[in-house]
Amino acid sequence: MLMTLGTPPSEAETDAWHDVIAAAHLQDVPASVPEPGRTETAGKLRVQPPHARMLRLVWAAPDGSYDGVAALLLFTEEGNRHTALLDALVVRPEARRRGVGARLWSAIRAELTADGRTSVSTMLELGGAGEAFVDGLGFGKALPLAWYVQRVREANTRLPQARLPDGYRFEDWNGVVPDALAEEFARAHDVMRDAPGGVEERTPRWDAERVRGAARLVDDRGGIILTSVVLAEADGAGEGVDRVAAYTELVLRDPSHTRALQYDTVVVPEHRGRGLGRAVKRHLLGRLAERHPRVREISTTVADDNAPMLAVNAALGYRRERPAAIFQAKL
Repeated sequence: MLMTLGTPPSEAETDAWHDVIAAAHLQDVPASVPEPGRTETAGKLRVQPPHARMLRLVWAAPDGSYDGVAALLLFTEEGNRHTALLDALVVRPEARRRGVGARLWSAIRAELTADGRTSVSTMLELGGAGEAFVDGLGFGKALPLAWYVQRVREANTRLPQARLPDGYRFEDWNGVVPDALAEEFARAHDVMRDAPGGVEERTPRWDAERVRGAARLVDDRGGIILTSVVLAEADGAGEGVDRVAAYTELVLRDPSHTRALQYDTVVVPEHRGRGLGRAVKRHLLGRLAERHPRVREISTTVADDNAPMLAVNAALGYRRERPAAIFQAKL
């Protein structure tokens, strides 16, 4: 039976949703990849993202458990109201090949059409059940990428301490950016608008409130976000303001996780070619080991055509784990 998940969901609904996600993970993802924690699942279901409306559907079995779940993110900002993100469409392994996924997709597509959306994208593992499912639904591969993994202890032992050129210094924080750096941090975030793309979602311009909101979302969902920046120190000329030359972010979506997620790493164009990307990632690696010693690995995705970041990660000891891609369908 098709149902819309409660907002916010009950504990029982959260458990039923998480059971599907965890069972599919064990079936579809290599054993080396830690399964998602319930804290992560509950946080995503409980806290709505900014600038979007969420639709969450379930296919319930007669005993009240869920055979499948689907989550659709409908962007509400100007410039992205034509598109959406299929955040999840997952069927419990033992319930597959019974039409559950097709029924969920039919309901999702009807919502997309009714809401005037003309495209939808999703991120999938290559060669798995998800890719096979969308193959006949009009989805095409828009951005090939891969997951890469770095072992924290090995990297901290092997790599020399981070060093910066004269005139630069590191600064770190947990959670939301300090007020004094918010505007500069937003300016550096805006550089991500020139990152490799391929999908129709447009990256809106970042401002101070937007970067604060992104960090609050991680916090509100029960996770932890760590940030390190490289500041270009003011020389006394002009406004005398320290500028964010580079930054990197790490996230633990569940504090109990032993694998952290590498979020953005950016070097502002006028500061490129000085090793700042590698330095700031190495610096945050050390902070992570000090503050969260139980974390054993860091994982990240990098687009196949992002040669500069692939080179940085290779120098830091990241190894390719598994291929993935962002798929997109025109409606």
